[in-house]
Formats: sequence, C-alpha cells, structure tokens
Amino acid sequence: MSKSAELVRLIRDRAGAEAPEYGLILGSGLGHISGTVEGVAIPYSDLPGFPHAGVSGHVPQLVIGQLEGRRVAVFGGRAHYYESGKPDVMRLPLEVLAGLGAEKLILTNAAGSVRAGMQPGSLMMLSDHINLSGANPLIGERTDARFQPMTDAHDAGLRAALAGAARAEGVDLPEGVYCWFSGPSFETPAEIRMTQIIGGDAVGMSTVPEIILARFLGLRCAAISVITNMGAGLSDESLSHEHTKAMAPLGAAKLEKVLRRFLRSGY
Repeated sequence: MSKSAELVRLIRDRAGAEAPEYGLILGSGLGHISGTVEGVAIPYSDLPGFPHAGVSGHVPQLVIGQLEGRRVAVFGGRAHYYESGKPDVMRLPLEVLAGLGAEKLILTNAAGSVRAGMQPGSLMMLSDHINLSGANPLIGERTDARFQPMTDAHDAGLRAALAGAARAEGVDLPEGVYCWFSGPSFETPAEIRMTQIIGGDAVGMSTVPEIILARFLGLRCAAISVITNMGAGLSDESLSHEHTKAMAPLGAAKLEKVLRRFLRSGY
C-alpha cells in the first residue's frame, strides 16, 4: 500500500469515510479559519510524511468536517519550497486529498501587490500565474503525466463562482497574475519592476507548485491572495514576515466572507 493510501485509511478511520467536496489550503495568518470547521482536527504530526509547517502564522493540522453545510478538508498550513529546497513538498498532502475523493481545491496565500490600486487589506483572485522560481514540483516524475498542460490551471467555473460570492458579499475581488518567487528573502525593487513589466500583479512564495501538483492529480483549482504589503520600492513600509502576519487579518475577514458564501452557493 502506498504512503498516501495508508494516510487516507488513517484519516477515514478518524474522520469518517465521506469524501470532502472541497480542499482548502490556508496561507500565512489565515490558519484560524480551520478552527471554524465542525469536525475532526488531525495534527500533521499524526500523519507520517506530512510536512510540519515550519512557518509562524500557519496552523499545522488537517481538519475534516462541515463548513457552511459542505464537507471540506482544510489544511491549516502549508510547507514552502524555501524551507527544504523541495518544490514537491506538498505532493503527499495533495495526493491524500485526491485519495479522499475531493475534486476541487481552493488555495489562499498572503502576497505583495505590484499594482498601485491594490493596497494592503485587499484581495486578488488569481487569473493566471508566472513561475519565476526556476523550480517545478514535477521534476523527477517518471511518467508522461509530468508534461502537464497548464492552460486551464485556474478553473474558470470556480473563479466565476468565487467572483459571484464576492459580489454577493460586497467584497471587491479583482483578478490578477501571481508571480512565484522562491523566497525566503523578499523581492528587490528591481525584481518588482520586472514583475510589472512582464504582466504580474502580485508576488509571493507559495501556491504555484501546489497548483501544478493539483492539476497533475486531476484537481480543479482556484486561488485567492490576501494582499499584505506593497512590493519593494512601491511604499515606505518595512517588509518582514511579522508585517505579513500583522496585515493578513485585514483581508482575512473579507476572504472568510467570500469563502463561506461560495460554499453556501453549492457550486
């Protein structure tokens, strides 16, 4: 039995066999949302092979249960490429999610804006992404499935449903292109200027490898960024992870409203 199959069996023993309709991955400063799920919380430390979220602001547990009447599997934290140098560090959790029977994945992250009109505290839904890290989580995959097309990586139907939920809640949810930098250092002003030139709207250190892996595993994906800062050189604010965590709650309340309305819509 594969490692992911063993974990699926363990999780079903503790949380029940019903398949989740959605997977949710929560970014920096957003892990508290997992605490609102009515269900079973399983620490990552109880799931052999799961990454231990080593970044403050994440809640390293998998919660299976009900949120707004929908069965969900919520990852309260993620592991990042910059922690280990492994772009496929989230492969096992996503294999488990697919093994549990989920078909849709909503990802969230904290990001920096490179668009003047998109200030800290706002949200951005990803219409597409640019991989600037030089890494890919499918490197080393031996099957031809590694040649994964990415044209529809950000599912149009999920995005439309999330946009409708945002409108219903009175929350502004512009779309934009997210650029993945490896981190953990923040971008330079020159890198931010480059991002603007090539069509990026926000920058961050996660999400893109998870979307690549999720599409490889057959999951439909959509992602929303909580804007926590302006990119380097675009404001006088001092960039730090503490600043990211402090600013994340400004957008997290809006994000939670959108996610709850989206789940109630039953898409």
